[in-house]
Amino acid sequence: MSSTNTEFVEAAFDDSGLLGAPRSAAESPWVVMKFGGTSVSSAANWKTIAELLRRRLQQGLRPVVVHSALKGVSNALEEILKSAVVDDATDALGKIREQHYSLADALGLDGPTMLDETLHELEQLVAGVRLVREVSVRVRVRIMALGELMATRLGAAYLESQSLPIQWIDARDLLTCSSRGSRQTSGAYLSASCDFAADENLQATLLQANKVILTQGFIARNKNGETVLLGRGGSDTSASYFAAKLHARRLEIWTDVPGMFSADPRVVPSARLLVALHYDEAQELASAGSTVLHPRCITPVRESKIPLFIRSTTAPQIAGTVISSVTEEIEPQVKGICIRNGLTLISMDGVGMWHEVGFLAKAFAAFSENGVSVDLVSTSETNVTVSIDTSDGMLSDDVEESLINDLEKLCRVRVISNCSAVSLVGRKIRTIIPRLAPALEVFEEERIHLMSQAANDLNLSFVVDKQQGSRLVSKLHAIVIRKKGASTVFGSSWERLFASDEALLRKPDAWWMKKREQLLELADGQLNAYVYDRDSVISAARSLLDLKNVNRILYAVKANFNAELLRSLAETGVDFECVSPGEVEWLEQTIPGLDLGRILFTPNFAPRDEYAWALDKGLQLTLDNLYPLQAWPELFNARQLFIRVDPGQGRGHHEHVKTAGVHSKFGIPRFEIDELARLVDAAGAEVVGIHAHSGSGILDPDNWRRVAGELVLVAERFPGVKTIDLGGGLGVPEKPGDKAFDLERLDETLAEIRDAYPQFDLWLEPGRYLVARAGVLLTRCTQTKGKGEMRYVGVGTGMNSLIRPALYGSYHEIVNLSRAEQTPSETVTLVGPICETGDRLGSDRLLPPTKEGDVILIANAGAYGYVMSSQYNRREVADEIVI
Repeated sequence: MSSTNTEFVEAAFDDSGLLGAPRSAAESPWVVMKFGGTSVSSAANWKTIAELLRRRLQQGLRPVVVHSALKGVSNALEEILKSAVVDDATDALGKIREQHYSLADALGLDGPTMLDETLHELEQLVAGVRLVREVSVRVRVRIMALGELMATRLGAAYLESQSLPIQWIDARDLLTCSSRGSRQTSGAYLSASCDFAADENLQATLLQANKVILTQGFIARNKNGETVLLGRGGSDTSASYFAAKLHARRLEIWTDVPGMFSADPRVVPSARLLVALHYDEAQELASAGSTVLHPRCITPVRESKIPLFIRSTTAPQIAGTVISSVTEEIEPQVKGICIRNGLTLISMDGVGMWHEVGFLAKAFAAFSENGVSVDLVSTSETNVTVSIDTSDGMLSDDVEESLINDLEKLCRVRVISNCSAVSLVGRKIRTIIPRLAPALEVFEEERIHLMSQAANDLNLSFVVDKQQGSRLVSKLHAIVIRKKGASTVFGSSWERLFASDEALLRKPDAWWMKKREQLLELADGQLNAYVYDRDSVISAARSLLDLKNVNRILYAVKANFNAELLRSLAETGVDFECVSPGEVEWLEQTIPGLDLGRILFTPNFAPRDEYAWALDKGLQLTLDNLYPLQAWPELFNARQLFIRVDPGQGRGHHEHVKTAGVHSKFGIPRFEIDELARLVDAAGAEVVGIHAHSGSGILDPDNWRRVAGELVLVAERFPGVKTIDLGGGLGVPEKPGDKAFDLERLDETLAEIRDAYPQFDLWLEPGRYLVARAGVLLTRCTQTKGKGEMRYVGVGTGMNSLIRPALYGSYHEIVNLSRAEQTPSETVTLVGPICETGDRLGSDRLLPPTKEGDVILIANAGAYGYVMSSQYNRREVADEIVI
């Protein structure tokens, strides 16, 4: 499904039938094409962009190209602004320079000649921030704008080199924002709005150029001539403004996904493409959490009745989603299940508000005066609860404090942070609530903080704790969204769209496909088995041991304590991290003569006897709570200790595996460090290591830079510290399209840490990374069942052997190993024999027609599989086999 084939294929645009557009727009020669950060960050994508522009010109159209900064650059600039206040940003600036030079080189351009002036301006601005130790809003805006300005210089030069007629124009000369009054004046610079009425002067100016116009997204100018930003996702909004001003024939948004889907495919791979949507529905989906479009970009094209097409730069042959005022869909139905994270609830209580005239006016005036926008609202006689979106960081601590102080003059106020809104989005939701009743049972055991039914009858939203959000989305989608057929609004699923890529790109590389015949032989004669590939474990271990900037790798034994795998890891030179006496004793039994100095012991909320036992054995002990030092200081006199610190923000693929943050039970928070130092001195102990573990399934190597920064601040309080233990959590690809963890980038990050703090040894504690991909669960199809739209494949084991899907909502790739060469054609739910509704190993999976006796393989089962199994229902757990 790639655009790098020898013959370029692009799905045709059919905008002639969108009769909602006025005649002038339908006949307009202008087409605005917006390309996102991913689309403009590789030479392969630029070849696609050049071909797309040639085709538009051949069709007699006048393209206007709007594009973003290179992928990750805006985030990198944000990080530079944060770090420059307290630290040197030279390395981060160097990475931005290298990213642009590297792309320029791939495009055959002279990067230094083209970009050095802009890069020098960036360095000067950052140096000024470093000097005054403060970032003004105007300086922030100037720095953030440079990302788009640099990227578009490269884009224009490349397209010119491809013999395309290109004119680069500064977007600030084309877009002027309208002012908005607010106490929070930074909003006028960071999230500005522009007039988008049709502009004949602009049309005439661009027509006179007689070239393809290339300009920036995200930036504009205010009436004082100052640079302003259009907020996060502002490039979509810029493109929409240009389309409206030019009265364009259509707006094309080119991104890394081929349209809007019924759910986030990263969470629900069976999510279906939404082929056609009304503006209102698209607006609702975008507002409810669909990240393909920014909600603000809908209004200009809707009011100008300009159709909006969403396409993928890497898959231009997929027709994607069209958004317009024309839709054949009139039946009530749910079209999408969305999740929006980063919500904070403000709950206002008081008996006095009952029948009090003007209470709501006073309360909402407080929000207005503090420049805080209210999202969802729920009211009763004695309570009003509202949600505010804090995901973009626009709500600063001082503004939140001011808001709370103002509200407390009216009522009691409670703040509930770290929430998510799960929304069912569609048409005429109220009329189908009775039909949704079975689906809403998924909320039965969840705490719902707020429920809101939209006045426009387009969504039903539930605000829940963030940790439940993704799991609820998966369950709701499996129940509510039809797998096939339904209305013409629904296209193919993400899995089906990319099924051929999946077969070509992933499966042959998996060890279990290379050893398929051996696995089928092992499965012959037994119903269920965990199979581990020793070579894969050793390869993963060596890949980490080869890192140049790590002093020690310790394997988290809890992930998988298979004796043969432990011996293999020990032979490679990997050491061990244990969390219980049982794990230590099992290591001693499994690896006779093991040097106990190779073990780090990290108990959590354990009894006193375990700490005494560990110290008596001479184990290196980690404390992750003040209580042991407060209650049993005599244990630690003259002892050298590691301290586990809470780095403040957990990360990972599920909240249950995020092991840091205010809601986590792990680690000593930063605000207790003074008390920790006092207790350590009083006990006569010495801290020699600082340890943190921020979660599991983390795919961003920069996570460890942030963790290291937190740990070093703590280490400075304890002069005896020799080791910084960065924990584990290295991510493992799980879903189709997931990228492998970038070890080279991790090593570069660790090198930066070592260069900055050469006095410390660096340790890592991987668990899943070493064993997850090396293990598969083999089972057999026992029965199949069709129940309405639902198709079930029953297998010989379930949550008794692999509980992660039920416990975490985790995703495991599932393959019919007996028919691996056949094309997947059926969407099924895989269930086990356990008497529980939650006994599902995978929902809405694409498999070939499956029959009784077929061998089913569940991948990435080498970690937290067998070790978390049980004999629930008195069913035997799958055996373990090492090959």
